[in-house]
Amino acid sequence: MQDFSTRLIVWQKVHGRHDLPWQNTRDPYAIWVSEIMLQQTQVAAVIGYYQKFMQRFPTVASLAAASQEEVLQYWSGLGYYSRARNLHKAAGIIMEEHAGDFPQDVEAIQALPGIGRSTAAAIASFAFDQVKAILDGNVKRVFARHFLVEGWPGLPKVENKLWLLAEALLPETDMVAYTQGLMDLGATLCTRSKPKCMSCPLQHSCAAFAQGKVASLPTSKPRKATPEKHTTMLIVRSGNEVMLEKRASTGIWGGLWSFPEMMADESPETVSKCRLGLEVEVAPPLALLTHAFTHFKLHISPQPVWAAAKSLQAAEPNYIWLDIEDAIGAALPTPVRKILLDLKSKKQPELPF
Repeated sequence: MQDFSTRLIVWQKVHGRHDLPWQNTRDPYAIWVSEIMLQQTQVAAVIGYYQKFMQRFPTVASLAAASQEEVLQYWSGLGYYSRARNLHKAAGIIMEEHAGDFPQDVEAIQALPGIGRSTAAAIASFAFDQVKAILDGNVKRVFARHFLVEGWPGLPKVENKLWLLAEALLPETDMVAYTQGLMDLGATLCTRSKPKCMSCPLQHSCAAFAQGKVASLPTSKPRKATPEKHTTMLIVRSGNEVMLEKRASTGIWGGLWSFPEMMADESPETVSKCRLGLEVEVAPPLALLTHAFTHFKLHISPQPVWAAAKSLQAAEPNYIWLDIEDAIGAALPTPVRKILLDLKSKKQPELPF
């Protein structure tokens, strides 16, 4: 067990990643933000968002003082928006309950919204050099292969076995290099597909490599048919402006601005008049847009309508009229931004009014 951690630490110090924007710091706030952004998201996708986010919200106090809408705006496009809402909520808790100081106790860290056992351990390790075990997706893959742990890691009995390994493998020193080494190994060598086993510092003791089972581990989740959902989004336009509706604070796109949605049995004219207070002319529908979430696919039918005049609802807090250019920069779900970018790229048709 000790040989595993020793070889990993030596490898990380020479071959691991050392120049990511959130490395080479002991600031728990900066580390926390990076760990939340990296949940279910690739490093390459996170870097740009992280840099802009930290420039705007350099401290936990600045994050807590901001509005949720602004936080979501800086998160827009990164996905899994509950992470941003939890980050904002947790910043408020840190200011109120911890006098603005990020807690050092791992249980107190884990008690913050959006932080699980592995994320809390990573923060405690990187920021405070505490000896705590992590077990994210990359680490599960490394352990499953090296120690030949079969079964889908999402099953409680398999996950418990991996946690026991994670605890047993902890070194007494060099926790930052060890924790980072686990992440680096899974991200750069022990990858899901095309792993670079010949460059791996743990190859000679890897049970999956010895038995030719690298490709089959970790065991995949039992496959189920991906649910598919359908919605029609009403693209309400007046001149070069569009109407956006703020979504409820909960749900996948909670707190973001989006287009009003229609039920399958509703007509654009009825929704526009009864819900939005608008008289409209219906334009031809735009191309169907499919957006894939983790657990389902959403098929979006964009239905443009032209309003003769802006409705009074624009004065209500959950509706807003924006120029298309300004709307693109708002806190939007990715498919809504795609629709707006498509509208921007096309020549405005002759208005029906």
